[in-house]
Amino acid sequence: MASIRRPAVALAAALLLAGTATACGSSGGSSNDAKPAASTTASSSHGLPTSFPTSLNDLKKWEQAYKDGAWKDWDKSNWLRKAADFVNPVIKGLWSDDRMQHADQSDKQVPADVSADLGRTDPAPPPVQAQKVSAPYHDNAPGVGKLFFDSPKGSMVCSATVVQDPAHPGKSNLVWTAGHCVHAGAAGGWYRNIAFVPAYNDGAASTAALKGAQRDVLAPYGVFWADWASTSDQWISTGAESGGSGSPYDFAVLHVEPKKGSSGKSLEETVGSAMPVWFGAPSAKTVGTIGAWGYPAAPPFDGQRMYDCTGRSGRLSLNAQAPTEYRLGCTMTAGSSGGGWFARQPDGKTALISNTSIGPVTSTWLAGPYLGADAKKVFDGVSAKFR
Repeated sequence: MASIRRPAVALAAALLLAGTATACGSSGGSSNDAKPAASTTASSSHGLPTSFPTSLNDLKKWEQAYKDGAWKDWDKSNWLRKAADFVNPVIKGLWSDDRMQHADQSDKQVPADVSADLGRTDPAPPPVQAQKVSAPYHDNAPGVGKLFFDSPKGSMVCSATVVQDPAHPGKSNLVWTAGHCVHAGAAGGWYRNIAFVPAYNDGAASTAALKGAQRDVLAPYGVFWADWASTSDQWISTGAESGGSGSPYDFAVLHVEPKKGSSGKSLEETVGSAMPVWFGAPSAKTVGTIGAWGYPAAPPFDGQRMYDCTGRSGRLSLNAQAPTEYRLGCTMTAGSSGGGWFARQPDGKTALISNTSIGPVTSTWLAGPYLGADAKKVFDGVSAKFR
């Protein structure tokens, strides 16, 4: 981190509808994300489109190519990157237990001596040793989990949190994470095979104990595939794999598919909880105590267990034209990216106020974006899309 801290097919008709709705602006995308005409949709030699497929027949062909392995083609000319282009067909069985356990972290780091900007950066906080979260996680860290995705580097992991959806009280299917956990930023596009596992390894079993473990040990509530993702226009246009570029806008919201079968339960109903998002929370100097949660995967951690850091936040400003970020002393490493930051609201309830974005090469602190109007626009767009 200041390396950025890392990263049965869905019905074709539903996917096509999702893409069309977002192109109309529900994702908060910019005007250049308008849906292309069907006649202009192009495909690569592997079957993946170079723009969003707009006919049902084209989409069905592409889904089959995707299942057959075309998603492994990361040629930039075939990499969908616009806000309206996200598609994530389910590949049944792809996220096997072994594949989840061996997914790597994708680090986005900044120098340990990152410079102040117009006096809005406080001195670097002393490191706070990350603490193991007590098991079971579903009792002590409701809604926190791991995010899995594929990138050009291979299978990757981040952290994420179930959040409340005002459009569906008590039945949310929304997940909050970092933008760099779903989209490569200025130099790339949307990552693929994005799936969320709430309360991953709920019993906090050791890596050794997980060998040969049953699926319900790693994923007690199941694996939820994202059927939509949205991040900020600023992350898409300026985000980078290394350094702090785009960090003030490094947030994303996912909508995941609810449980299949007779129950049809939402993610929130399945997990039993969801966190409210506190947009426009107090600044880093006045918000009080903050807690950051996640699954750090880079040494000395192994990505299999959940940790947290708690303390008073300071300010970090990497760009005078962008919102000032929160910064917290913490030794969590890559893999904790996207994990929620929580604070107590005036009414006494705990809410999500940020997510882990970057940290230094020394792994002594973390920084996360301020969730203001830009973040609320992304969130509202995803909520409205599935109203």
